[in-house]
Amino acid sequence: MQEAFATGAIVDVILVMMALEAMALVALRRRIGRGPSPLAILTSLAAGLFLLIALRIALTGGPWQGIAAALLGSLLAHTADTWLRWSRDGSAPKTVS
Repeated sequence: MQEAFATGAIVDVILVMMALEAMALVALRRRIGRGPSPLAILTSLAAGLFLLIALRIALTGGPWQGIAAALLGSLLAHTADTWLRWSRDGSAPKTVS
């Protein structure tokens, strides 16, 4: 297990599981005709994907620029996911008073 973390292989396993999850969710939507759109599924998973890429780069001693780029990708994916959710709902976030 230590080797899996040292080489970043643990992240590879998780990324494969995420790809399988995405395929299963898209297939389920096609089968039952309900659920999040493929775009919503991808934007939702993309933020985590980029965080995992940043983790893999860090675990393997990669350059800080790669980590920063992956974190920026995660921010952009999270922003896109949030925008899609709000645009579907049609309402602005509520403030606490």
